[in-house]
Amino acid sequence: MSWLTSCARSTTSADGDYAIFSTHTYEEFRENPEFEELAAMQAGFEFRPIIARREGSQNLARSAEGEFVSGSYFRTFGLEPATGRLIADSDDVAGAPDAAVMSYETWKGDYNGDPAIVGSTFWVNTKPVTVVGVAPKGFYGDRLASAPPNFYLPIHAMPGLLGAGYVNDPDTAWLYVVGRLKPGVVWGPLQEKLSSQLKNFYATSKVYASAHDRPLLDRVHVVLTPAGGGIQNLQQAYGDRLRLLMSIAGIVLLIACANIANLLLVRGMRRTSEMNVRSALGARRGRIVRQLLTESVVLAVLGGTAALAVSYGGARMLLALEFTGEQHVPIHASPSWQVLAFALCVSLVTGVLFGVAPAWISSRAEPADSLRSATRTMTGGASILQRSLVVVQAAFSVVLLVGAGIFTQSLNKLQRTDLKLDATNRYIVHVNPQAAGYKVEQLEALARTMEERFHAVPGIEKVGLSTYTPMEADNDDWGVQIQGQPWLHHQGASIVKANAEYFDAVGTHVLMGRGIEAQDTSTASLVSVVNQAFVREFFKPGEVPIGHRFGPPGPTSSGDYEIVGVVEDTAYTSVRWKNHAMYFVPLMQHPPVPSKLVDPNDDVYIGAIVLETARPIANMEAITRRTLSSINPNLSVVKFETFQAQIGDQFTSERMLSRLTLLFGALALLLASIGLYGVTAYSVARRTQEIGIRMALGARRTAVVWMVMRGAVYQTALGLAIGIPVSIACVRSMKAQLYEITNVNALVMAGAVITLAAAACVAALVPARRAACVDPVKALRME
Repeated sequence: MSWLTSCARSTTSADGDYAIFSTHTYEEFRENPEFEELAAMQAGFEFRPIIARREGSQNLARSAEGEFVSGSYFRTFGLEPATGRLIADSDDVAGAPDAAVMSYETWKGDYNGDPAIVGSTFWVNTKPVTVVGVAPKGFYGDRLASAPPNFYLPIHAMPGLLGAGYVNDPDTAWLYVVGRLKPGVVWGPLQEKLSSQLKNFYATSKVYASAHDRPLLDRVHVVLTPAGGGIQNLQQAYGDRLRLLMSIAGIVLLIACANIANLLLVRGMRRTSEMNVRSALGARRGRIVRQLLTESVVLAVLGGTAALAVSYGGARMLLALEFTGEQHVPIHASPSWQVLAFALCVSLVTGVLFGVAPAWISSRAEPADSLRSATRTMTGGASILQRSLVVVQAAFSVVLLVGAGIFTQSLNKLQRTDLKLDATNRYIVHVNPQAAGYKVEQLEALARTMEERFHAVPGIEKVGLSTYTPMEADNDDWGVQIQGQPWLHHQGASIVKANAEYFDAVGTHVLMGRGIEAQDTSTASLVSVVNQAFVREFFKPGEVPIGHRFGPPGPTSSGDYEIVGVVEDTAYTSVRWKNHAMYFVPLMQHPPVPSKLVDPNDDVYIGAIVLETARPIANMEAITRRTLSSINPNLSVVKFETFQAQIGDQFTSERMLSRLTLLFGALALLLASIGLYGVTAYSVARRTQEIGIRMALGARRTAVVWMVMRGAVYQTALGLAIGIPVSIACVRSMKAQLYEITNVNALVMAGAVITLAAAACVAALVPARRAACVDPVKALRME
């Protein structure tokens, strides 16, 4: 029986593809007989953690990752439980007892594989849930994530556990869909059938009801794609950087191979006398080539085997750099059989490819040469091939050195960007009051309690509350219309709800008007503070925004907020996001909910607390947990870190890329220096008699040193002449990976050239000084 796994994608906008569907669409697709199994899973579980506590445990409730899935989820993937049972269709119906499956890593890591876990009750978001089983070992979910799910729960349990009303909203897309087709089903007709069903549904829904969106309905279609690799979010996020690192590693491999080829050439020429004797004794050229190729392949395989140990350590280093502090990352440094096979193939290919030329040259031996003194006949220096390989190494080295300098410069630009924030003695505490059981009407009292309790802690000066904070992977963006002006469909801004101390807590300065104040309560007039980018986006130059009104697009909502202040542009989400229009509204003020809002409650809950202290406090995390627990035992900390650490986390990938390119650049420089040293030393050894004669005839030591150095200088200069334009072209092709850098900086280029030139001079100076110390009498007596 043939198995085919596919996932459905709907193209529902002019800008790109949306890989998510509504619950209604999933259930309609599931009725198609072409699917043997069809499963659905929550698209954004990473952004909606749950709070879980085992019944009877003395431990406090803790934040965990929970993914809501269909009853057919585990069956679609063909999985069997490690113990207990998995979620079934009977669990995924309205009114069914709440059930959950625990991940194997959580079961083993947090509960020591306790068999009593199955059948036990956990309080999830203050609701009792029975753990019915444990997922199989090695299953991390349907996608690679730095924090895989700890629990899997049925989709229809989501309204009760999370209060998510959009689960049953036919117009809200929030599910990934993955299925297994029956044998013999052809993709093309099924795609057309699904597209027709989706288009018919959208024709009567509110999604394309507006005059602007209606023309897009004709573009709606479904695409089936292989789903063997799961949802590719993480792979797409890191794909460009990994391909870049693969290219850099390939360049280092070429430099290493050029070194090996040079060594094999030297070794082969030293064995010329041996090859001559073998030829004189009847050995055929093919036999000699096979012997030398075998030696080079064995050398390459041994080197590849040793490199696997180094690569294992390097992979662990990469994971540590990229996923600092994360637990249960579903990526292991242990090489798979595919990696082992690839390493073996690369070793064999490089052994053959870079061993064939030395083997062929060494096999071209004349039997008559065995009767002569081979050393005396070799009066020349290094061959053209050897020098060419050194030139190639120098060219590649300057490319990698320039790359290392450019990525370091890009990282420095990112880290030195004025974010208009103050991270000194600031701590960020992410919380989830909704999961702790708080209703919307309880939030105002909760906010006051939080402010009072934290202000009572010695050393805390400011307590900022907000839906999210600067420099974190979150953004809440909505369309914006200025009252009295037409709305352009591309116009929008990000909204942050905050309390009166928020701006001071994060270090944002008010430039005009006022900020959010304590008087801006739920019963006061709706006001907003906007940033400079918002003013540039929606107002004419020189126009004063204070007093103007705006809101979500629409004749009745465009005047919801009155602008009372302007703050400076601060970095949210990413430093790279320029002209990020934002508006800030009081935490407890709630205008009428826009009709397209996914979840009316999502944007009103406190998501983060920003604590400013008078001095660094070593046990701040423990103090924070105790303070929150005193308010409500279920009010757990989702994530705690210093503000400086949160900002630094946004540069993790750039920092890793900078360090690795610097490491590869240093390795390439070392290999090129070794190669140049080897060729120069070999040339000196072959020209020993010539050097002895020159010195016997009165040549000065400095002249001998320059004679040897001259060849190294010429080879390095030629490598620079090739490498510099190549590096300039490479930098231009990598602009997407760099920050505000479009070309090679002169200082970076000069640094790379000077570094390579200095290394080349040092590498050549050692054999040159040795040549200057040759004793003419001993040199003339050499055989």
